[in-house]
Amino acid sequence: MTANWTDSVKEIAGCKIHFSRAGSGRTILVLHHDIGTPDRLPFYDALAENFDVIVPHHPGWGKSERPEWMRHPRDIAAMTTWLLADLGVTDVSVVGLGFGGWIAAEMASQAPEAFRRMVLVAPMGIKPPVGDIADQAIVSYIEYPHAGFHDLKAFEAVYGDISIEQLEQWDVCREMCFRTAWKPYMYSQTLPHLLGGVRTPTLVLWGDDNRIVPISAGHAYVKALRNATMTTIADCGHFAEMEKPTEVARLVTDFMAAN
Repeated sequence: MTANWTDSVKEIAGCKIHFSRAGSGRTILVLHHDIGTPDRLPFYDALAENFDVIVPHHPGWGKSERPEWMRHPRDIAAMTTWLLADLGVTDVSVVGLGFGGWIAAEMASQAPEAFRRMVLVAPMGIKPPVGDIADQAIVSYIEYPHAGFHDLKAFEAVYGDISIEQLEQWDVCREMCFRTAWKPYMYSQTLPHLLGGVRTPTLVLWGDDNRIVPISAGHAYVKALRNATMTTIADCGHFAEMEKPTEVARLVTDFMAAN
């Protein structure tokens, strides 16, 4: 079932932020990956069957304007918190996907009781104790998204034949990653120390064939947070919500539905 999505724009910090919204019930904020997001995904539709789902494009990504002053995922976190305030939503939960998981963690660290529940799907943001986060600067625009899938058929189901427009979008996404998360690459030296204050019950999800972010980073998140558990997803890469949308949506829905 395809949800009835509406697209809107809010001006945040002098920048027009695009977001999509569908469904009803408790609000879930979904924060997308460093490669951006397709306008519609089966995972988003599945969540919208039970929740009020808000999917913003990060400033500088997708259809949102780029703030020239923005230099860190913490800035994106602050702008997203501002967006939620302007929308007047309360009792919000968050699903952070990869790079979006880092942003969600930054938001939670700044306001330890802001979210009702939090799901982090293979988040960046913490330096992996074992291994390194894959460096997209040394591979092509298409190799990096490919590396995020266990099964390339799943990639093809989402993206089909890659258009020039899609390659250009990935180019912009990569530039924004370098602008906001370059040195150190894709992690914060301060975030691990701040996560201990977060009260939000958290579920960390990890594909067992994640070649973008080592699973040791997931264990580090669980260790840093006071109320977190981790679940692995079989035969799945980094972009779990695209590769296994039904399974990830079920795990998220069951976790969000708990009291």
